[in-house]
Amino acid sequence: MSGILVVAIDAPLRRLFDYRAPPQTVLESLRPGVRVWVPFGRRRVVGVVVETRGSSDVPESKLKTAVAVIDDEPVFDAPLLELLRWAADYYRHPPGEVIAAALPAPLRTGDSMLETSERWTLSAAARTGILAALPTRANRLREMAQFLEARDDADAAGLATVSPRWRDHVRELEKRGWVTKFRMAEAPSPRPDVRASQGLEPTPDQRSAIEAIAGAQGRHVSFLLHGVTGSGKTEVYLRAIEEVVARGEQALVLVPEIALTPQLVSRFAARFDAPLAVLHSSLTDQERLRAWRAARSGASPVVIGTRSAIFAPLARPGLIVVDEEHDASYKQQEGFRYSARDLALARAQRLSIPVVLGSATPSLESLERARSGKATLLSLPNRTAGASQPALHLVDLRRHAATQGIATPTVLTIKRHLDAGGQVLLYLNRRGYAPSLFCPSCGWAAPCPRCDARLTVHQREHRLHCHHGGTEQRVPEACPTCGEVVKPVGQGTERIEETLARLFPDVPLARIDRDAVRRRGALEAALDRVTSGEVRLLVGTQMLTKGHHFPDVSLVVVLNADQGLFGTDFRASERLAQSIVQVAGRAGRAERPGEVLIQTEYPEHPLLAQLVTAGYDAFASAALAERELAKWPPFARIAVLRAEAAQREAPTAFLDRAREIAETIATSRVEILGPASAPMERRAGHYRAQLLLHAATHSPLQRLFARWLPAVEELPEARKVRWSLDVDPLELF
Repeated sequence: MSGILVVAIDAPLRRLFDYRAPPQTVLESLRPGVRVWVPFGRRRVVGVVVETRGSSDVPESKLKTAVAVIDDEPVFDAPLLELLRWAADYYRHPPGEVIAAALPAPLRTGDSMLETSERWTLSAAARTGILAALPTRANRLREMAQFLEARDDADAAGLATVSPRWRDHVRELEKRGWVTKFRMAEAPSPRPDVRASQGLEPTPDQRSAIEAIAGAQGRHVSFLLHGVTGSGKTEVYLRAIEEVVARGEQALVLVPEIALTPQLVSRFAARFDAPLAVLHSSLTDQERLRAWRAARSGASPVVIGTRSAIFAPLARPGLIVVDEEHDASYKQQEGFRYSARDLALARAQRLSIPVVLGSATPSLESLERARSGKATLLSLPNRTAGASQPALHLVDLRRHAATQGIATPTVLTIKRHLDAGGQVLLYLNRRGYAPSLFCPSCGWAAPCPRCDARLTVHQREHRLHCHHGGTEQRVPEACPTCGEVVKPVGQGTERIEETLARLFPDVPLARIDRDAVRRRGALEAALDRVTSGEVRLLVGTQMLTKGHHFPDVSLVVVLNADQGLFGTDFRASERLAQSIVQVAGRAGRAERPGEVLIQTEYPEHPLLAQLVTAGYDAFASAALAERELAKWPPFARIAVLRAEAAQREAPTAFLDRAREIAETIATSRVEILGPASAPMERRAGHYRAQLLLHAATHSPLQRLFARWLPAVEELPEARKVRWSLDVDPLELF
């Protein structure tokens, strides 16, 4: 038997596949991480070799032979490939899908991992007699042939010097079989000579943090940079990265959302005289591939990206930074359900480099890691340049009249700040015009036909949208039940924008949410209008809570703080506290003193009172004590087996059988809860249910998964549902 390649294929199967090595392949020279073309069913697909063996457990008669090796060198180096295999095992996800998620789309279909260019050359036959065979009057073809005859090959730029219509002439020569087109790999860009411009003078707290990170270079140390909003965390990142790139190494910087990328990229570009590699989901496939190549070759000393950038290849890794580490966007909620923050910790450990997690409102998991000594806490307790923390005040909606969700004291305070020349930011995490369309006569409320939810009114489009399942309808002219006039009830960002335009008609206004900045470049344009001072009133959703620096914002208004007070998820209070503190931190970041108004119908609620009087640290300490008492993360580990189907009974039937199997395998160290319907049972036409697994540590869960999931896959009920396992879930839904 010839050598065996163990190949990961992008397929929903929790296994690897054995293939014979292609003929004339020297197995010892074929390193794990290279791509190969392999037959898979009736198709030919790209796979990634994860290891080589001398033999296979698969019978010789059933083994197929790989068609060809694509790469001369691996697309993944050994540490990154090992991380991907570990992640597939930890999150119990098909290894081929995990590895495919780490590749730009063109590489999954066989494109070269190296930058290539089109080139043209004369065929061997043409070089012996092309000029004699050309018609006498074909002057342009003759010039093109002579140009190619004088050299081995030529690129587009060279051919364009012969004629502006060179493509037509080359195409004619190709038709006659005299010219051949091919692609040639370009030489990688040389390592840039990076020069960093002078930044702001660090504060003593910043300097301590910078020195601690610099002192950990070349070894693995996990840092939690806990700095209040406006304390200069980004300057700490920049200074630490200066040290890294000065040694010829690279830094990987993760941000939670695309909304943060433009501002951060501009700050890094202003500091470092070198090309940056930027990776996020709004890029085209070719843009993403170019950034991936720049990261892999080392041409970009700094790689900045959202969640999936954790898989970016690095030629000389030196530091990983995770900004706004608390953000739920770092957790992938579909398909391969990984946490980029947690994989950053795992990757830095394997590379023996430091990792910095930064936030003004650290997750309880990260705070507990620091408290237990697994991470080093770096504190930035004060704002830079002498700026003070904003003053927080609660506005009791039960005592004050409101105009479309904006209380009278809030309107007066907005006017005061505008008159003083400040900018005002209003935060409402509810897009659209109104959350419901209601009939005052009979009580009908527009339901989503495919979800247990109401349709949201989008007034400008005159449409009803479901923000859960994607359903869209026209707004009805009258109530379909009684024929009376219907009206929108409640407030969304679109309605708040309308109200503000009516209350302050002469004040420039902008709205930032997913509807308003849908077009490419719209977000950057809106943020530029805010930072330039052109916009004085700004209303938006959670997109505005994370990391933005608006120096002229002196007032922040949280319009509805009650949305998260009574959530069913055990993390609801943590997320609410983080959102309020983060958006409040946009106020008073420069010379202007900041003020924050929090509108609520529950001003006596302990969470709100604690945030206003004692701040996030006090909330986090109390929340950690509650979690420890209740034995919930970070003092326990959980996983959720989810199932959904078009029929209501199928998910529960599948989970009942899965539980029966788990109970025969699990030890007493694993608690099994459920199954139970999801809080929103029907979504996008499917009924959903879940089974919760709970243990004090992760080891008992992993031992259970190893024996349990293969049996679950074989259940007849599994073929009637769509199911998934979510390890370390951030949301229970």
